[in-house]
Amino acid sequence: MYTNPQPTAQALRASAERCFDIQIAALQALRGRIGDDFAEAAGMVLACQGRVVVTGIGKSGHVARKIAATLASTGTPAFFMHAAEAIHGDLGMLTGQDILLAISYSGSAQELITIISVAKRMGTRIMALTGRPDSELAHSADLVLEAAVAQEACPLNLAPTASTTAALVMGDALAVACLEARGFSRDDFARSHPGGALGRRLLTSVADVMRTGAALPLVAEDTLIPDALTEMSSKGMGMAIVLDASRRPVGIFTDGDLRRMIAQHGDIRAMAVSAGMSRHPKAIGPEAPAIEAATLMDAHKLNQMLVRDGDGLLLGALHMHDLLAAKVI
Repeated sequence: MYTNPQPTAQALRASAERCFDIQIAALQALRGRIGDDFAEAAGMVLACQGRVVVTGIGKSGHVARKIAATLASTGTPAFFMHAAEAIHGDLGMLTGQDILLAISYSGSAQELITIISVAKRMGTRIMALTGRPDSELAHSADLVLEAAVAQEACPLNLAPTASTTAALVMGDALAVACLEARGFSRDDFARSHPGGALGRRLLTSVADVMRTGAALPLVAEDTLIPDALTEMSSKGMGMAIVLDASRRPVGIFTDGDLRRMIAQHGDIRAMAVSAGMSRHPKAIGPEAPAIEAATLMDAHKLNQMLVRDGDGLLLGALHMHDLLAAKVI
């Protein structure tokens, strides 16, 4: 039975700092050992005609699951196979075209040794990620990624902490190296992340969220201010788009322009919007990512932006609220 004394805040902070220090030191040491074996591992993954099947058990199993997910989302077909389930039927997932990435810090997990013996008979190539390059797992593998650490962050040097961090970072490094080697792009990333906030940010285009047709506040250059205000109020964009005789946008008239005109002229009811409109308004193409429009609007401190085609014709308009409603930002 363990006791549970009331530690001081200072002691708790010191414990956290010690954990960080040990794990940082472990990663720095691991970085210094990256060599030709890592390049060979990345080459093996890049040349794989099947999938990377990542397996492990216990804490290593949790790490394996995350590494498989990272590989799959960055252009390397991969999945996680639980070592205990594998020896009871899930080995049927494995083919001779695959790579088996087996993760065990001790390199002695018997479930993994059993899996490897079967995988070898299938012609599957074996990659071991372990902290013990002299282990049975390492000797059974075609290639070894060694991720030994000097000590665990656990003060008892028992709970997997620094060792699981090292394995996780090694897996991330492998995924990133393959991503860069393939020229994996933002568009590729978007295709594998269509759901949630990330998918919306990467896949939503300006055309998906822009206002068009009757929803646009449109006025001519000679429109009087009161009539322009009526159009602005009815469309709720905080602006009116000013068109020339050929229906091309030549400016926008915003709430800010209205205030400046009043401050300068006082009674502006008999004036046309062309006298105070903002000329050469910022615009973007309909095919651009909506997040790009949000970035431009933020950089230029704009609430609205026009959408035009390559010939300068007006296609629509965006308001910052449209981007918020679409959860792009």
